[in-house]
Amino acid sequence: MGIAGIPSQQGGSIPSPDALLWNLDASILLVEDDAGDALLVEEMLTDSELDSALTWCKTLAEARAFLRTCTTPVCVLLDLHLPDVHGLDAVRQILESDSDAAIVVLTGLEESGTGLRAVAQGAQDYLVKGRLGPEVLARAIRYALQRKEVERAAAALHANRLIAQENARLERGLLPVPLLRDDRFRARARYEPGRVHGLLSGDFYDVVQTSDGTVHAVIGDVSGHGAAEAALGVCLRVAWRTAVLCGTPPVEQMALLEEILVAERSDSHVFATVTALTFPPDGRHAQVVRAGHPGLLLRRGTEVDWVEPEGGMALGLLPGAGRWPAVDVPLTPGAGLVLFTDGLFEGRTGPESRLGEEGLLAMARTHGHLPARAFVDALVAGASEGAAPYGGLADDVAVLHLGWGTEPRNDEH
Repeated sequence: MGIAGIPSQQGGSIPSPDALLWNLDASILLVEDDAGDALLVEEMLTDSELDSALTWCKTLAEARAFLRTCTTPVCVLLDLHLPDVHGLDAVRQILESDSDAAIVVLTGLEESGTGLRAVAQGAQDYLVKGRLGPEVLARAIRYALQRKEVERAAAALHANRLIAQENARLERGLLPVPLLRDDRFRARARYEPGRVHGLLSGDFYDVVQTSDGTVHAVIGDVSGHGAAEAALGVCLRVAWRTAVLCGTPPVEQMALLEEILVAERSDSHVFATVTALTFPPDGRHAQVVRAGHPGLLLRRGTEVDWVEPEGGMALGLLPGAGRWPAVDVPLTPGAGLVLFTDGLFEGRTGPESRLGEEGLLAMARTHGHLPARAFVDALVAGASEGAAPYGGLADDVAVLHLGWGTEPRNDEH
């Protein structure tokens, strides 16, 4: 082990098992302007079991330059009396250069109070120069690196908890309680976060029954992943519910949602796919307006079919140019329509394959005998299990099962 300006002394001892256990693959940076003290530190490190590179800097400026280029964990042995800085400000400046650096402050015999204040400022430990020994110095370096690692892990855990709390708040905004006035209409919903990326996406849905008995429903998916996309999904859902309660016709709702999306999106490439449905109280048909969204599953008894009414382009692709026709889908008594976002069928089922729309339909037909809630759960479970060997669902999944009297009341829960 050698440092600039000081002859290297080679130790010939074999590392003990404990030394191998504590090998942290870290660099040691000595910031000390006194050559005698620097030589003393090097000799102690040579006599210890540590086997890490040692770099000597005489000024804080040199130390900060080294930290900006160092790619390995660093333990800084820091003297507080340097030509270009004096006192605890040295600790602050080291942390500004490398917040992950572990710091052991070197103090004089009369400066133990300063050492404690340095720890309060962010250092991991302090040592009194006149009481140094190889074992004490090595232990302090090892423990400082470990303490810093624990601090980083605790900070990361805290950040993850904050992200989880924020995700939960966004999920509550994306997943409202259906506003239904009529017990004859059944709405079964399921939302499954895709956690491959650890981020929310902008999947959203809502169901509202107006005073005339008509049930309105929407499902949508904002492109991309992250808090911004999820927040935009919440914004679109709230805007849709407001439009419904204000009596805005479905086709005009799409134009309104596109205006809001364009105004609120953070990137011009962000778009949204949306399907809006209207169920008149006679139960004979449903009106469908699609904006780039996938088709639907139509359930009649135990039969399941794929329906894909004519639609228009996704919202935000060519603002102002979209045309979204309203198409009637005939319904028999007890029929149900199942809406979903593309995360349900885009999960991988092999290295080069995905479930796809045909695979989803085939899976749905095997569960055609199930009541609405069990049917929805079976679809999500099947998609999740198929994708599990390949990292799980890569995207959030929202599923809505809608219809007049499509199952008995005991399927409520």
